[in-house]
Amino acid sequence: MTVYVDDAVTLWRGRRWAHLMADTLEELHAFAARLGLPRRAFQDRTSGAHYDVTAELREQALRLGAVAISRHRDRDLVRAVIRNARAQGRGEAL
Repeated sequence: MTVYVDDAVTLWRGRRWAHLMADTLEELHAFAARLGLPRRAFQDRTSGAHYDVTAELREQALRLGAVAISRHRDRDLVRAVIRNARAQGRGEAL
């Protein structure tokens, strides 16, 4: 199983943000807890189950073993990860 973090490209409130996603929700929640993210930060949406992380937390996630994915270089992988996250957000996957 794998945890992924995309490029920190979303600008919000003066900071850059990325999305933390995983093959399973169990793995996603466990990894988020290792980063110190509270469960209430989980975004369970039909657009995709994920946690938002700052650019700094993205770097920490990478140090802990998350796989960096880029919308520019890894288009097929990003699409597959997002498709899985959307299924999780709809309750279709674990």
